[in-house]
Amino acid sequence: MSVRGRSYRYVGPADLKAVLRPGGGGYAIGSAADFSIWVAARSAAELAEPFTFVVGTDGVLRLAPRRSEHVACAGGAMVLSAGEIHFTREPGRWTVDDVSNHSTGYCPDVSSWPDVARALDGAGLGRPSGFTHEVVFRRCPGCEECSIVREEDFVCVFCGSDLPEAWNVDPADGRGTLRDRRSGPA
Repeated sequence: MSVRGRSYRYVGPADLKAVLRPGGGGYAIGSAADFSIWVAARSAAELAEPFTFVVGTDGVLRLAPRRSEHVACAGGAMVLSAGEIHFTREPGRWTVDDVSNHSTGYCPDVSSWPDVARALDGAGLGRPSGFTHEVVFRRCPGCEECSIVREEDFVCVFCGSDLPEAWNVDPADGRGTLRDRRSGPA
């Protein structure tokens, strides 16, 4: 698969990445056959919940249980996108009925959707035309805290500075972690 999008490095807590085991990572879904094998190994209860996903820089979808960290699903590597995904069975095929870019470890921009779409198409899965829930991540240029923007309110809850319109989460020096604006300072 050709890689076309921006890649995202892990920007979450360092202690989560530090405990990764070599060879770990989510289950790679590069084809309809891969997805069939993966689904056959899941219980009905598991399939009723969303899953953690990443799209690796190789363009391949990787899946892990919902409570998995995205950095673990990616094996610590950079990704083209990350988030949560839910599948539903339709007559004759599986389809994605809910998918978001909600990953506080990678904070991918909503513009990462085309990479997700290509990975889902490559796996033979029906899909929506975009993220069903878009999460907007921004880093404050004033205090350098990272936030989830809610209701298009591009103002830092930590210091009151204006947040940029364009994605800017990955700081050049690698400092900082994401904090959800609903909960305020951690």
